[in-house]
Amino acid sequence: MNYIDAHIHFDQYEEKDRDIILANPKLHSLVTVSNNIASCEKNLLLSRKHPKVKPAFGYHPEQALPTEEEKTAIFQFIKDHREEMVAIGEVGLPYYLEKEGKVANQEPYIEMLEQFILLAKQLNKPIVLHSIYEDAPLTCELLEKHNVEKAHFHWFKGDKKTLERLEDNGYYISITPDIVYKERTQQLVKDYPLTLLMVETDGPWPFEGPFKGQQTTPLLIEKTMKCISEIKMVPLEVVERQIILNTSSFYKI
Repeated sequence: MNYIDAHIHFDQYEEKDRDIILANPKLHSLVTVSNNIASCEKNLLLSRKHPKVKPAFGYHPEQALPTEEEKTAIFQFIKDHREEMVAIGEVGLPYYLEKEGKVANQEPYIEMLEQFILLAKQLNKPIVLHSIYEDAPLTCELLEKHNVEKAHFHWFKGDKKTLERLEDNGYYISITPDIVYKERTQQLVKDYPLTLLMVETDGPWPFEGPFKGQQTTPLLIEKTMKCISEIKMVPLEVVERQIILNTSSFYKI
Protein backbone atom coordinates (compact mmCIF):
# COMPACT_ATOMS: atom_id res chain seq x y z
CA MET A 1 0.00 0.00 0.00
CA ASN A 2 1.21 3.49 -0.94
CA TYR A 3 -0.35 6.68 0.37
CA ILE A 4 -0.19 10.47 0.61
CA ASP A 5 -0.94 12.21 3.89
CA ALA A 6 -3.03 15.12 2.60
CA HIS A 7 -2.87 17.15 5.83
CA ILE A 8 -0.21 17.01 8.53
CA HIS A 9 1.63 19.57 10.70
CA PHE A 10 5.03 18.09 9.93
CA ASP A 11 6.93 21.03 11.40
CA GLN A 12 5.56 20.10 14.85
CA TYR A 13 7.37 16.73 14.99
CA GLU A 14 10.79 16.10 16.48
CA GLU A 15 13.51 15.69 13.85
CA LYS A 16 14.10 12.02 14.73
CA ASP A 17 10.39 11.29 14.26
CA ARG A 18 10.33 13.15 10.96
CA ASP A 19 13.23 11.03 9.73
CA ILE A 20 11.41 7.80 10.66
CA ILE A 21 8.23 8.96 8.91
CA LEU A 22 10.07 9.91 5.72
CA ALA A 23 12.05 6.66 5.65
CA ASN A 24 8.87 4.64 5.15
CA PRO A 25 8.90 3.48 1.50
CA LYS A 26 5.08 3.35 1.45
CA LEU A 27 4.85 7.11 1.98
CA HIS A 28 4.54 8.77 -1.42
CA SER A 29 4.49 12.29 0.04
CA LEU A 30 2.82 14.49 2.64
CA VAL A 31 1.23 17.92 2.57
CA THR A 32 2.45 19.89 5.57
CA VAL A 33 0.24 22.85 6.47
CA SER A 34 1.35 25.95 8.33
CA ASN A 35 -0.02 27.69 11.42
CA ASN A 36 1.76 31.06 11.29
CA ILE A 37 4.79 32.76 9.72
CA ALA A 38 7.33 30.76 11.75
CA SER A 39 5.55 27.56 10.74
CA CYS A 40 5.59 28.66 7.08
CA GLU A 41 9.33 29.25 7.26
CA LYS A 42 10.00 25.89 8.89
CA ASN A 43 7.84 23.98 6.42
CA LEU A 44 9.61 25.68 3.53
CA LEU A 45 12.99 24.54 4.89
CA LEU A 46 11.70 20.99 5.42
CA SER A 47 10.42 20.86 1.84
CA ARG A 48 13.78 21.98 0.50
CA LYS A 49 15.50 19.25 2.49
CA HIS A 50 13.07 16.40 1.80
CA PRO A 51 11.42 15.83 -1.61
CA LYS A 52 8.47 13.98 -0.01
CA VAL A 53 7.49 17.11 1.95
CA LYS A 54 5.06 19.40 0.11
CA PRO A 55 4.34 22.68 1.95
CA ALA A 56 1.20 24.78 2.23
CA PHE A 57 1.42 28.26 3.72
CA GLY A 58 -1.24 30.04 5.75
CA TYR A 59 -2.49 31.04 9.20
CA HIS A 60 -4.49 28.63 11.35
CA PRO A 61 -7.77 30.24 12.46
CA GLU A 62 -7.96 28.63 15.92
CA GLN A 63 -5.72 31.31 17.48
CA ALA A 64 -5.71 35.04 18.07
CA LEU A 65 -5.75 37.13 14.93
CA PRO A 66 -2.32 38.14 13.63
CA THR A 67 -1.21 41.75 13.86
CA GLU A 68 -1.37 43.68 10.60
CA GLU A 69 2.41 43.37 10.40
CA GLU A 70 2.24 39.58 10.83
CA LYS A 71 -0.53 39.25 8.27
CA THR A 72 1.38 41.33 5.74
CA ALA A 73 4.45 39.15 6.32
CA ILE A 74 2.47 35.93 5.72
CA PHE A 75 0.87 37.21 2.52
CA GLN A 76 4.22 38.42 1.23
CA PHE A 77 5.84 35.10 2.15
CA ILE A 78 3.18 33.24 0.17
CA LYS A 79 3.72 35.46 -2.87
CA ASP A 80 7.50 35.14 -2.63
CA HIS A 81 7.40 31.34 -2.39
CA ARG A 82 4.41 30.56 -4.60
CA GLU A 83 6.50 28.25 -6.80
CA GLU A 84 7.58 26.12 -3.84
CA MET A 85 4.20 25.71 -2.18
CA VAL A 86 1.44 23.33 -3.25
CA ALA A 87 -1.42 25.27 -1.62
CA ILE A 88 -2.55 28.02 0.73
CA GLY A 89 -3.37 26.56 4.14
CA GLU A 90 -4.30 25.97 6.74
CA VAL A 91 -6.85 28.76 6.79
CA GLY A 92 -10.50 29.01 7.79
CA LEU A 93 -12.77 30.03 10.66
CA PRO A 94 -12.34 29.69 14.46
CA TYR A 95 -15.17 27.26 15.31
CA TYR A 96 -13.66 25.95 18.55
CA LEU A 97 -12.54 29.38 19.80
CA GLU A 98 -16.09 30.62 19.26
CA LYS A 99 -17.54 27.69 21.19
CA GLU A 100 -15.17 28.48 24.06
CA GLY A 101 -16.32 32.10 24.06
CA LYS A 102 -12.88 33.39 23.04
CA VAL A 103 -14.04 35.11 19.85
CA ALA A 104 -16.56 37.90 20.34
CA ASN A 105 -16.64 38.96 16.69
CA GLN A 106 -16.07 36.55 13.83
CA GLU A 107 -16.01 39.27 11.18
CA PRO A 108 -12.22 39.88 11.18
CA TYR A 109 -11.67 36.12 10.72
CA ILE A 110 -14.12 36.09 7.82
CA GLU A 111 -12.32 39.05 6.25
CA MET A 112 -8.95 37.32 6.60
CA LEU A 113 -10.32 34.10 5.12
CA GLU A 114 -11.68 36.00 2.14
CA GLN A 115 -8.27 37.61 1.64
CA PHE A 116 -6.66 34.15 1.60
CA ILE A 117 -9.30 32.93 -0.87
CA LEU A 118 -8.60 35.89 -3.15
CA LEU A 119 -4.87 35.21 -2.95
CA ALA A 120 -5.38 31.52 -3.78
CA LYS A 121 -7.44 32.60 -6.79
CA GLN A 122 -4.82 35.13 -7.86
CA LEU A 123 -1.98 32.60 -7.61
CA ASN A 124 -4.06 29.73 -9.04
CA LYS A 125 -3.36 27.55 -6.01
CA PRO A 126 -5.62 25.17 -4.06
CA ILE A 127 -6.83 26.24 -0.63
CA VAL A 128 -6.82 24.03 2.50
CA LEU A 129 -9.67 24.79 4.87
CA HIS A 130 -10.41 24.41 8.55
CA SER A 131 -14.14 25.00 8.37
CA ILE A 132 -16.64 22.76 10.14
CA TYR A 133 -20.27 22.53 11.22
CA GLU A 134 -22.08 25.87 10.81
CA ASP A 135 -18.91 27.62 9.59
CA ALA A 136 -18.76 25.47 6.45
CA PRO A 137 -21.75 27.03 4.60
CA LEU A 138 -20.28 30.50 5.15
CA THR A 139 -16.95 29.32 3.74
CA CYS A 140 -18.78 27.82 0.77
CA GLU A 141 -20.42 31.20 0.13
CA LEU A 142 -17.02 32.88 -0.02
CA LEU A 143 -15.59 30.21 -2.32
CA GLU A 144 -18.61 30.41 -4.61
CA LYS A 145 -18.52 34.21 -4.61
CA HIS A 146 -15.00 34.09 -6.03
CA ASN A 147 -15.54 31.04 -8.27
CA VAL A 148 -12.91 28.96 -6.48
CA GLU A 149 -12.75 25.43 -7.87
CA LYS A 150 -9.90 23.86 -5.90
CA ALA A 151 -10.84 23.64 -2.22
CA HIS A 152 -9.95 20.96 0.33
CA PHE A 153 -12.03 20.81 3.53
CA HIS A 154 -9.79 18.89 5.90
CA TRP A 155 -11.32 16.65 8.62
CA PHE A 156 -14.75 17.83 7.52
CA LYS A 157 -17.64 17.77 9.99
CA GLY A 158 -21.05 19.05 8.98
CA ASP A 159 -24.59 18.28 7.95
CA LYS A 160 -25.80 16.41 4.88
CA LYS A 161 -26.98 19.58 3.11
CA THR A 162 -23.52 21.15 3.36
CA LEU A 163 -21.90 17.90 2.26
CA GLU A 164 -24.09 17.87 -0.85
CA ARG A 165 -23.10 21.48 -1.52
CA LEU A 166 -19.41 20.56 -1.31
CA GLU A 167 -19.97 17.68 -3.71
CA ASP A 168 -21.89 19.88 -6.17
CA ASN A 169 -18.93 22.28 -6.17
CA GLY A 170 -16.40 19.49 -6.66
CA TYR A 171 -14.64 20.22 -3.37
CA TYR A 172 -12.53 17.57 -1.67
CA ILE A 173 -12.75 16.34 1.90
CA SER A 174 -10.16 14.28 3.75
CA ILE A 175 -10.74 11.40 6.13
CA THR A 176 -8.76 10.86 9.34
CA PRO A 177 -8.07 7.67 11.33
CA ASP A 178 -11.13 8.42 13.46
CA ILE A 179 -13.08 6.54 10.77
CA VAL A 180 -12.07 3.39 12.66
CA TYR A 181 -14.21 4.33 15.69
CA LYS A 182 -16.48 7.26 14.72
CA GLU A 183 -19.82 6.47 13.10
CA ARG A 184 -20.08 10.08 11.92
CA THR A 185 -16.95 9.68 9.78
CA GLN A 186 -18.08 6.29 8.51
CA GLN A 187 -21.35 7.86 7.36
CA LEU A 188 -19.42 10.67 5.69
CA VAL A 189 -17.53 8.13 3.60
CA LYS A 190 -20.78 6.39 2.66
CA ASP A 191 -22.27 9.69 1.49
CA TYR A 192 -19.31 11.22 -0.39
CA PRO A 193 -17.88 10.01 -3.71
CA LEU A 194 -14.54 8.21 -3.69
CA THR A 195 -13.38 10.52 -6.48
CA LEU A 196 -13.50 13.48 -4.05
CA LEU A 197 -11.83 11.83 -1.03
CA MET A 198 -8.35 12.21 0.40
CA VAL A 199 -6.82 10.76 3.56
CA GLU A 200 -4.96 12.61 6.31
CA THR A 201 -3.70 12.34 9.86
CA ASP A 202 -3.67 16.00 11.01
CA GLY A 203 -0.65 14.79 12.94
CA PRO A 204 0.65 15.13 15.53
CA TRP A 205 -2.96 15.46 16.75
CA PRO A 206 -3.69 12.34 18.86
CA PHE A 207 -6.53 9.90 18.19
CA GLU A 208 -8.69 7.77 20.44
CA GLY A 209 -10.03 4.24 20.07
CA PRO A 210 -7.37 1.70 19.05
CA PHE A 211 -4.88 4.56 18.53
CA LYS A 212 -5.09 5.92 22.09
CA GLY A 213 -1.60 6.58 23.44
CA GLN A 214 0.03 6.11 20.04
CA GLN A 215 1.97 8.78 18.21
CA THR A 216 0.06 9.94 15.16
CA THR A 217 2.03 9.27 11.98
CA PRO A 218 1.06 8.57 8.35
CA LEU A 219 1.22 4.85 9.16
CA LEU A 220 -2.32 5.20 10.55
CA ILE A 221 -3.51 5.89 7.01
CA GLU A 222 -3.31 2.17 6.24
CA LYS A 223 -6.23 1.49 8.61
CA THR A 224 -8.11 4.50 7.22
CA MET A 225 -7.81 3.15 3.68
CA LYS A 226 -8.98 -0.30 4.75
CA CYS A 227 -12.06 1.19 6.43
CA ILE A 228 -12.89 3.21 3.32
CA SER A 229 -12.54 0.05 1.24
CA GLU A 230 -14.92 -1.86 3.52
CA ILE A 231 -17.50 0.94 3.69
CA LYS A 232 -17.47 1.59 -0.05
CA MET A 233 -17.29 -2.15 -0.80
CA VAL A 234 -14.48 -1.43 -3.24
CA PRO A 235 -11.20 -3.40 -3.40
CA LEU A 236 -8.43 -1.86 -1.31
CA GLU A 237 -6.10 -1.45 -4.29
CA VAL A 238 -8.82 0.53 -6.12
CA VAL A 239 -9.29 2.82 -3.10
CA GLU A 240 -5.55 3.30 -2.77
CA ARG A 241 -5.10 4.10 -6.45
CA GLN A 242 -8.06 6.50 -6.60
CA ILE A 243 -7.10 8.42 -3.46
CA ILE A 244 -3.50 8.82 -4.59
CA LEU A 245 -4.80 10.05 -7.96
CA ASN A 246 -7.18 12.49 -6.25
CA THR A 247 -4.48 13.92 -4.00
CA SER A 248 -1.64 14.05 -6.50
CA SER A 249 -3.78 15.71 -9.17
CA PHE A 250 -5.33 18.21 -6.73
CA TYR A 251 -1.96 19.28 -5.31
CA LYS A 252 0.08 18.63 -8.48
CA ILE A 253 2.54 16.43 -6.60
